[in-house]
Amino acid sequence: MEIKTIQSAVPVEVLVINKFEGENTSEELANTYAVEKDGFEGKFGQTYLLHTLGKSSADKILVIGFGKREEFNANKMTEAVAKAYKKLVQIKAKKAVFDFNTDGDYGKSAVIGLLIADYAYDKYKSEKVHHLEEVSFTKYSQESVNEGMIFAQAMNFTRDLANTPAQIATPEMLAETAKNIQGLETKVFDKAQIESMGMGAYLAVGQGSVHEPKFIHMKYTGRNVHKKIAVIGKGICFDAGGLDIKPASSMLTMKDDMSGAACVLGVMQALAKLQPDVEVHGIIAACENMPSGSSYKPGDILTAKNGKTIEVDNTDAEGRLTLADALCYACDLSVDEVIDIATLTGACMVALGTYASGIMGNDDEMLQRLKSTAENSGEKFWELPMFKEYFDSLKSDIADMKNTGSRWGGASTAGLFLKEFVKDVKWCHIDIAGTAFLEKPQKEFIAGATGAGVRTLLNYLK
Repeated sequence: MEIKTIQSAVPVEVLVINKFEGENTSEELANTYAVEKDGFEGKFGQTYLLHTLGKSSADKILVIGFGKREEFNANKMTEAVAKAYKKLVQIKAKKAVFDFNTDGDYGKSAVIGLLIADYAYDKYKSEKVHHLEEVSFTKYSQESVNEGMIFAQAMNFTRDLANTPAQIATPEMLAETAKNIQGLETKVFDKAQIESMGMGAYLAVGQGSVHEPKFIHMKYTGRNVHKKIAVIGKGICFDAGGLDIKPASSMLTMKDDMSGAACVLGVMQALAKLQPDVEVHGIIAACENMPSGSSYKPGDILTAKNGKTIEVDNTDAEGRLTLADALCYACDLSVDEVIDIATLTGACMVALGTYASGIMGNDDEMLQRLKSTAENSGEKFWELPMFKEYFDSLKSDIADMKNTGSRWGGASTAGLFLKEFVKDVKWCHIDIAGTAFLEKPQKEFIAGATGAGVRTLLNYLK
C-alpha cells in the first residue's frame, strides 16, 4: 500500500472525514444526510458510509466518530483510523483520502493506526486479505507520516516474527534476522562461546533441543550519544515446558514465547532509521525449551554467569533462566539502564489480562518514565510490587535460589528472581505475557501477535 501526503482532498473513491460530538463535519453532504437526516452523533468509533451518487468529488464518504473534542488524543486517532481502515477493507475500497479536521499534527498516530489495521498474517493462506492500493492524508507533515511508518513497520516486523511457526522461527533464524539488519554492529555467539562465557542457566534450557542456542548482541550507536541502554528480549522460540511438559492446549501458541526477542529485533531495525542520539544494545538469548534425553531436569543445580546457583524446581520456568544470564551480560556493558521484555509469567496474565503489561524494577524514576511513555504510546503498563517477602518461596536448601516458587504472586516472584542478576545499573522488567498475543481481535488488533512494547520502547529510546 502506498501512503502519501497531499495538501487538500482530491477526487477519490472514498473520502474519510471525522465528526466530533456536537459538531458538524467538514462536508455539507455528510451533514445533511448523516447528521441531520440519520442522527449520526459521532460517538467515538461510530462509522457512517454515504454513497454520494455524483453529488461530491468522492464516490463515497466515510464518516468516523471522534467522540468529544476535549477527550480526543493521539491514541484515539490510532484506534479511529484503524476502525475506518477496516471499514474500507470491508467495502473492498482501493483508494482513499483521509481529510480530518483536528487540532495538531496527528500524522504519526494516524499512520500507525492505518498500518496496524492493514496487517494480516496470511502468508500460508491461499486466499489473501484485501488491502487498499493507496491512502493519502491531508494536513499532516511528511515528517510525522514518515515517523509513523517507521514505528508501524517495526510493529508489523515484530508481529510477523512472533506469528511465524516455530518450525521456521528457530534460534538460527533469529540470529540471521539480526545479522541482516542494516546500521548495526551484530555479534552472534554459538554454543561453545556461550559456554565459555559461563552462561550455565541459559545453556541448560536449550540443551534438550536439536536447535543449538544462539546468543545475539546487536549494537546501535547514535551520532551524539548521551545515554547507553541495553534492551533484552526473551527468545524462547518454542516452549514445550521441557520435562515438566505443558498440556497440549497450552502449547498451541508457544511460538509466541519469543515475542520479547521479536520486539527487540523490531526496535533495533527501526533505530537505524530513526537515528536517535543514544547507544542501544539489543540482546537475545535464543533457544528452545524441549523435552528429550538431554533435557535439563527438575532438581538440577545450574550456575549462572554471575556465579549464583539455581535449583531447578520446574523446567517450565525457563524464560527467567535465559534472562538471568542475559542480564549478567548486559550489566557488564557499562550501560546506564537495562530493560528486559518477556512473555514471562501466566501469573501476570491472570492479574492484568490482555490490556496491560506488568512492569517492575529497581529505580522508581525510570519506572515512572516508562509507564508515562507507554500511556502516551497507546500501551498500558501496570506496576507490580517487588516486596522482599516474595523471595521467600524461592529459597533453596541446596542452592542460592530455586527458579520458581509459590503460584501466588508469581509475576512479582519472577521479577525478584531476575533482580538477583542485575548489578549496579537501573533496571526495569516488562512482562508482556498477556499483551503479546491475542486469541481474538481486540481494539485495533486482529488475533495473533500485537508487537507489544515496540511503540513504547521506540518512544522511550528517542
